[in-house]
Amino acid sequence: MPNYYPHRREDEDHRSNLAEWKPRTKIGTMVKNGEITTIEQVFALGKPVKEVEIIDSLLPTLEDKVIEIASVQRMTKNNRKQKYRATVIMGDKNGHIGIGVGKDVEVKPSIQGGIKDAKQHMISIELGCGSWECNCGTRHSLPLITKSKCGSAEIILKPAPRGAGIAASATVRAVLELAGVKDMWTFSRGRTRDKYNIALATFNALKSLNQLKNPESIKKPIVVQA
Repeated sequence: MPNYYPHRREDEDHRSNLAEWKPRTKIGTMVKNGEITTIEQVFALGKPVKEVEIIDSLLPTLEDKVIEIASVQRMTKNNRKQKYRATVIMGDKNGHIGIGVGKDVEVKPSIQGGIKDAKQHMISIELGCGSWECNCGTRHSLPLITKSKCGSAEIILKPAPRGAGIAASATVRAVLELAGVKDMWTFSRGRTRDKYNIALATFNALKSLNQLKNPESIKKPIVVQA
């Protein structure tokens, strides 16, 4: 079985109807009228994105990967209910990444639900060069070492020098590649075979970069004088 399912676009019809989109929120109206032109302006407002058309308008080059389709069950008074859970990651390979989960009794609707959920949980991360071996100042890795944990899966992301590539498992590699990271060293422990937990841990590690008190400081590369 492949590590992630082949690229598939289930919402092309939804994208083609952007011209007929009627916004239902204030942010959607501002995007439709051209008052907001970048996704960073939406994030600066501090309000959740409740319309996927906002993401479709501001990030038209998003790609998606279905990394897992699992069968989940829950017990009710009458019977055991079974559904499919699709874990989807989306990104434009330029500092924007989202992860979503969709559940349904059929596979295709669960993937569509995961795509919609990923768009509503899109984040922007600051790429940079945090490796002491490189200091090239380009946006090929992360500016800092970051780590996170989800369930029993824990991951540490360490910036690598330019040209090193991504040393990670297939699931972690898929998340980092869609986020725009080209060089990274990773260390993981716990139940790393759980694709959902390790993907969410990687996403949370990237998201933690937005919690810095002075995010402007990571945009300026540190130059070591010889």
